[in-house]
Amino acid sequence: MSTLTLINGQPASTISIADRGFAYGQGVFETIQVRCGRRLLWDAHLARLLDGCGRLAIPTDGVAEQLERDWSSLAVARDGVLKLTVTRGAGGRGYAVTEAMAPSRILRFTPAPVSTLQQGEPDSVRLRWCSTRLARQPLLAGIKHLNRLEQVLARAEWQDPAIREGLVCDTDGWVVEGTMSNLFFVRDGRLCTPDLSYCGVSGIIRNWILQAASAADVVCEVGHYRPPQVEQAAEIFICNSLIDILPVGRLGARSYPVGAVTRLMQQLLQQEYQLC
Repeated sequence: MSTLTLINGQPASTISIADRGFAYGQGVFETIQVRCGRRLLWDAHLARLLDGCGRLAIPTDGVAEQLERDWSSLAVARDGVLKLTVTRGAGGRGYAVTEAMAPSRILRFTPAPVSTLQQGEPDSVRLRWCSTRLARQPLLAGIKHLNRLEQVLARAEWQDPAIREGLVCDTDGWVVEGTMSNLFFVRDGRLCTPDLSYCGVSGIIRNWILQAASAADVVCEVGHYRPPQVEQAAEIFICNSLIDILPVGRLGARSYPVGAVTRLMQQLLQQEYQLC
């Protein structure tokens, strides 16, 4: 089964060069794990996408219904990855929107065996620090917009396949996230994660973990941290919608055990998936 792509509800593989997502990055996207045709945590993904559209001045009237029809047209019934992109649409030259235009919808399903990939992950992974810094821009903080150049530059800093992910700070030196993941660590008995008020992606799994941990009586803290505070943690893990929760065994020169809080969150997440 090959990759399936729909653009505005029709099978296609190209988009207009006048599309504002291509020209200016005016768009948002979601990357969703699919198991046996089920879009995991779909409601949360849709809510973040619509919020991002609203913040980027992309009209959302009817978009949710159109996306449901598009998904039904794909008729997917297996494991894989759904990448969903919505842009402001195709229009004239210049930053200002001076004409009527409809948002563009792009659905791309890749039949990757997600569960097999996850089973192939080591028990823990190795991280490094990146020198690339994220700009502080609260207007864009949290949403998954199309400008990923900072992440591209950060990921280009290493080629060693033994390093699974790189952690990035903002231009003020505060830890934010990984190049493609959110960060959690346990310190002084608290489950900590960086504040994302100024930059970074408010991840679906990150938000789920904060709610699930609180319900499980795990003390959570969202705050501002420097790299040494992360390095002094008792346990560390990273997360996103495809890798789920990955324990960190090494960050720079330091090693870490796979801790009880990490294991608890992994267990609770798999239980949640059974309900999706």
